[in-house]
Amino acid sequence: MPTLHLLRHAKSDWGDPGVTDHDRPLSARGDRAAADLAGHFQRTRVSPDLVLCSSARRTVDTLAALRAVLPASARVEISDALYEVDGGAILNQLRRLPDTVGVALVVGHNPGMASLAQALAGVASDPDAVRSVATKYPTGGLATLEFEGRWRDLTTGSARLTGFVRPRDLRD
Repeated sequence: MPTLHLLRHAKSDWGDPGVTDHDRPLSARGDRAAADLAGHFQRTRVSPDLVLCSSARRTVDTLAALRAVLPASARVEISDALYEVDGGAILNQLRRLPDTVGVALVVGHNPGMASLAQALAGVASDPDAVRSVATKYPTGGLATLEFEGRWRDLTTGSARLTGFVRPRDLRD
């Protein structure tokens, strides 16, 4: 059963107005959240075969915080095609994945991540997770979806949202 993890980048730093949106780094809060997410990935054994990551600095920095807990064999693709795109564009990229990818992680931005998670979530989804995603998909939010079949067949309502974690859920 293929699994899809949709991770919105951790909190970025807006302190320097001279930095372009694409080049904004993580804030101190974002660094802490990314470290918390790495611990969550390790505890829950999030183990992607493939990571698709936006080329924006804040997404690349979020991924960097996770790298030590991801499998060494995980292929990583950093792409401009995931920057400032909607959920439909992300879905189109996912539909091109080979069947050999069992678990994919997308590190991207809102509103694309939230709209994709909501669109894919079918009736068998965890109602609390669906409610959380619909209410707010914060920075550092991680949705996990499972579905039957192939990536190319992924469509609206065809997945089961099995969980949604926010950085505040990971604090001790």
